[in-house]
Amino acid sequence: MINLKSKLSKDDIKNNALKFIILLGLVSLLADMTYEGARSITGPYLGLLGASAATVGFVAGFGELVGYALRFVSGYLVDRTRRYWFLTIIGYAVNLLAVPLLALAGNWPMAAILIIAERMGKALRTPPRDVMLSHATSQIGRGWGFGLHEAMDQIGAIIGPLMVAVILYFYGNYQTGFVSLLLPAILALTVLITSRLLYPRPHDLEVNPPKLETKGLRSVYWIYIVAVIFIALGFADFPLIAYHFQKVEIVSPVAIPIFYAVAMGIDALAALIFGHLFDKIGMRALVIAVIFSAFFAPMVFWGGFSMALLGMALWGVGMGAQESIMRAAVAGMSSVEMRGSAYGVFSTIYGFSWFVGSFSMGIIYDFSITLMVMFSFLAQIIAVVPLLLIRNYNP
Repeated sequence: MINLKSKLSKDDIKNNALKFIILLGLVSLLADMTYEGARSITGPYLGLLGASAATVGFVAGFGELVGYALRFVSGYLVDRTRRYWFLTIIGYAVNLLAVPLLALAGNWPMAAILIIAERMGKALRTPPRDVMLSHATSQIGRGWGFGLHEAMDQIGAIIGPLMVAVILYFYGNYQTGFVSLLLPAILALTVLITSRLLYPRPHDLEVNPPKLETKGLRSVYWIYIVAVIFIALGFADFPLIAYHFQKVEIVSPVAIPIFYAVAMGIDALAALIFGHLFDKIGMRALVIAVIFSAFFAPMVFWGGFSMALLGMALWGVGMGAQESIMRAAVAGMSSVEMRGSAYGVFSTIYGFSWFVGSFSMGIIYDFSITLMVMFSFLAQIIAVVPLLLIRNYNP
């Protein structure tokens, strides 16, 4: 156990903060191998079990809704109890162990329950984990710190789908793919418990927390939330994209996880680049990322093989920005005492908006792909307006 309360130099604290971020990054790497590997095939899997496009959109969106809504409760519990590790470990256990159980699902309702359970586990562990990361990233730059964590996270998101693609190639069986993901799940939980033993008090890493002269959340936070709503409304979830690829047959079933892996690779690179930009130019970095990613929908849903691949790269840019800049910004807009709640509110609103957007796009897709693409594109472009209002914000 590392005693952060002992008299350590500034460099020692900074090194400990970096080690802590890397440890949690390794946990996320292994965790993403597990659930992103599964996520790369849940759309086609649900379709194979008899689900329609609207059902796939509903399951994906409702899973995000339940998952993000529970983050409000989890964030509140973090602020009240300060039991960061307990909530994080329980959440990861549910999040990861639900994945291999998908191999046992004999129909789409059972698969849907497990997919939603996996999201619920992620909901429970995300606010306490992000609060712990916010303490550590204060030592090296929030944008860079969250970007580094996201980059490691996405390495797992690359490996997982590729591993599943290999399993599908040799066995042609979705169930075998889900079972193979038990190994990274167990490894992730092992590293997580090790991190708990080494750093039982991660909040000690933030030695000079910001003093915000407000009892609630700042106005800049709520303007930011408006932008978050529109970004989430227009950002199609991958199961719907995978469903489209399978339906129009522009991408083979084995190649669909590879497309997802490409997007995750771009996600990792974008997280580092835009995270660094955020530390330099603040919210203007997110404006740039949103404008780029808005063009993914026309390319993915209107294009052929090559255009769809480029569209997935832009989709990855959007994901990288959302998972690095958007989380880093919340930390700078909230006090230590309310940071769990700030992440909880952010995640709940984001998740509800994602649900409405995903379900709506699933319904619109069955009616008109053109209208669905327009909905996605315009929602993200509208998000640029509130972001421009706070473009000079740089925590």
